[in-house]
Amino acid sequence: MFDAIAPRYELVNKLMTFGLDGRWRRRAVVDLRLAHHSVVLDVAAGTGDFARELERQHHRAVATDLSYNMLHVGRGVPARVQADASALPFRPAVFDGITCGYALRNFTDLQATFDEMARVLRPGGRLSLLEVAEPRGGLLRTGFRLWFRRVVPFLGSLLSDRDAYHYLPASTAYLPPASEIVTMLHHAGFSGVNNRRVMGGLSQQFLATRTS
Repeated sequence: MFDAIAPRYELVNKLMTFGLDGRWRRRAVVDLRLAHHSVVLDVAAGTGDFARELERQHHRAVATDLSYNMLHVGRGVPARVQADASALPFRPAVFDGITCGYALRNFTDLQATFDEMARVLRPGGRLSLLEVAEPRGGLLRTGFRLWFRRVVPFLGSLLSDRDAYHYLPASTAYLPPASEIVTMLHHAGFSGVNNRRVMGGLSQQFLATRTS
């Protein structure tokens, strides 16, 4: 499915979020609070939006994704590795940071993925994850549901693959509650785990530090 939507993936993402996803990624990279030239792994990198932001902020990005076409279509990412996030082909403790954008609900074994992130991250290394969320109430929640569940599939059908963009909004059903994700990160070996809502709950971020 992700191979099929790779050519127009970035275009549809920008339309879906009115371009706000770029702002959220910039903040997520800043929140890593890593020194310049740190080596950061972007898991489920897609076509490389997060990895390019890491490079813009003077880090060395390595992009990994299970979808070959996503990595192939991606521009401006020098290091790309096709891999399963639950079995990463890297030595332990080789990365200073890890990012992941809007992919947690697509992993078949989320705990194993967090365990692998912890394994390849050095002690004291930082994790910054972005994922979809839903505003808690009011007109913002109503508008979000209409946009995400109705308009996004329609746009995806027009510009890319109909089945994929009906699946993607529905895939939020596979995302555990934030409190459960925090527990899973603790179990994997992370400390200082923090979950915050972004822009009224349109998105959410998880920050954590690899336990020494």
